[in-house]
Amino acid sequence: MNIQRKELLVTSFALFSLFFGAGNLLLPPLLGYNAGENWIWVTIGFMITAVLIPIIGILAHARLQGTMYDFGKKVAPWFSSIYCIIVYIISVAIPSPRTASATHEIAIHPAFGTSPLLTSSIYFALVLVFVLNRSKILNLIGKFLTPLIVIILLAVIGIGLTSSSLTTGTSTFETPLVSGILEGYQTFDAIGAVVVGAVIIVSLNFKNMKVSRFESKRKLIRKSGFIAGTGLFVIYAGLIAVGAYYGSEIAVDTALSSDMQRANLLRGISIAALGNFGNAVLSILIALACFTTAVGIVAGTADYFRGVFNKSNTAYFVTAVIACIAGVGVGQLNFHSIIVIAYPVLLFIYPITIVLIILNVLPERIGTPLVFRTVVIVTFIFSIPDFLQYLIPENALISFIDSIPLANKNLGWVLPAVIALIVSNLFQSSKTNSDS
Repeated sequence: MNIQRKELLVTSFALFSLFFGAGNLLLPPLLGYNAGENWIWVTIGFMITAVLIPIIGILAHARLQGTMYDFGKKVAPWFSSIYCIIVYIISVAIPSPRTASATHEIAIHPAFGTSPLLTSSIYFALVLVFVLNRSKILNLIGKFLTPLIVIILLAVIGIGLTSSSLTTGTSTFETPLVSGILEGYQTFDAIGAVVVGAVIIVSLNFKNMKVSRFESKRKLIRKSGFIAGTGLFVIYAGLIAVGAYYGSEIAVDTALSSDMQRANLLRGISIAALGNFGNAVLSILIALACFTTAVGIVAGTADYFRGVFNKSNTAYFVTAVIACIAGVGVGQLNFHSIIVIAYPVLLFIYPITIVLIILNVLPERIGTPLVFRTVVIVTFIFSIPDFLQYLIPENALISFIDSIPLANKNLGWVLPAVIALIVSNLFQSSKTNSDS
């Protein structure tokens, strides 16, 4: 294999693994189980927020060749700084500890009966070791960990689909497409795109990649994004399908919390597909998938603050240590509690992240600073009702919320953002014409 293909595969595998964490593994099977005969519709919805938007985010990174700060600087430098800090705080406070919680609940505690404190302490100590050896992150994850994750996943999906009765249950969703879209929020993949995309760029810089040796970094990242996105699509669709087709064969106790339903269903599918060996396989799979994501989040956060403090290695080290300590603390909560905390936060920050990703791949003549500011402000305003509706179900804004298209589906920001994009471009064009 020549150097170009080898670098492309390693980067693609690393990117896939940095995306694929706790939520990515646990959410799809139960989504398919609840979707029943409508599993294809929830798959389409899930792909929009868990695959399409994140890969567009990687394409934006390939174009910008910078950090997350570059995503929002057209709005205003101060906005971009605040946005970055909020996203990185959310990342180290929710999705990163969630990976430790999932690993403990599903892989460690059932086998060893250890406390969550011991699990999260050892877990984030290993994360810190990887992050402090960041120049080797792409090779370690891309060459060794990801291929093992993919092989195990494909085995569970392939054997699961060929050994099931291929009959589905009845859907519990009124609007499967929207349910899939909102469930995709929980993967944190759109936020992951702006975080881990920067990790990939910095890691390539650490490897002193020469443009003259093979493709430019832009083309390499773009191709890696497409390959990683294809992998995510296949795995997600497979896990949703397995969950749907095993719906009539594996009983899920609805009295349990949703996270335990997810864990028990995935465990049941693994055992059904791989026999008693499936339990051990599942434990390894969850531990690896969660671990690589935590490494990407902590490394990305440390990279950002290293840049803020004039490329200070001390800032990188201190940030990594703080992020890991936070992970140990929050990682002791159960998986369900972390999801409950995360959801209202996602309803607020996710729409802004999505519009920034999309705006950054638009042509320069469309994505002007005026357009950026207008669309982001409108998205921010119309995300507030969704956020408040979740926190305070009976609030004074309820009549206003009901008047917004898609607001009852927690997507009230979508139409206003599209209108803002169109109107601001029309205004920009008319202003340009009048000036000329």
